[in-house]
Amino acid sequence: MNDYSDDPSINWQMLKSLVPNPGRYATLPRLTPRQELALLCRVLLHEGYNDHIAGHITYRLNDGTLLVNPWELAWDEVCASDMLTLDADGKVIDGDWNVTPAINLHRDLHASRHDVRVVIHNHPEWGSVWAACKRIPPIYDQTSALVDSDPALFDEYGGSVDDDREGKAAVDALGQHKWALLANHGVFLVGRDIRQAHLRAITLEWRCRLAWRVECLGGGQPLAPEVAQAFGQRTDANGFPFLWEAMARREIRRDPGVLE
Repeated sequence: MNDYSDDPSINWQMLKSLVPNPGRYATLPRLTPRQELALLCRVLLHEGYNDHIAGHITYRLNDGTLLVNPWELAWDEVCASDMLTLDADGKVIDGDWNVTPAINLHRDLHASRHDVRVVIHNHPEWGSVWAACKRIPPIYDQTSALVDSDPALFDEYGGSVDDDREGKAAVDALGQHKWALLANHGVFLVGRDIRQAHLRAITLEWRCRLAWRVECLGGGQPLAPEVAQAFGQRTDANGFPFLWEAMARREIRRDPGVLE
């Protein structure tokens, strides 16, 4: 096992203030980018990103190429070896499957946001409810506050994002935001790395699910904005300790073949 003591995505100063032994932060084997992406697909499916074979994630590598999950496979059956490699224009340069017709969405986003390495689009169960209502869910608990901003809302649906015009409109709506609800469609979010993208994806779906349940009971009192903001600024910027690693280990226990 690797302690990830050289991982640049970890804020070690922050971590030392939270846990007694930050050198044991990542109790995972050293993973390749393909393995990380396959694990992210698997983990997110269990969080509600489960619209059949819909949805796609791209992961930009240091050389500018993109990894993406194949169009034909559901997120709970992909393995590391299934991931496609694309050039910056979204053309397949390595892999045995087909790429999503909506790759233009990722191509345009990566071209406009050089701070972003991971881009996720899907139609998750609870995020899609709030997107259909064209409403931003309130923050009712700590887990819903792990990211320090409200999603942007793109409130016009003119067709699927495989249309160049609609894909570009979604990218424009996201702008410099971290995440967005696409009205009558789904969600769109980004991250600087796998750990941050995972945190944002699970936080959005948790927030949407809990807010729906609270409102079904007649409503509740959201967290004070300043409390939610302060909590989310720390966790989104630095990562919630051990969370991604724990969820990845859970998926590896379910099916070690995900790493093959």
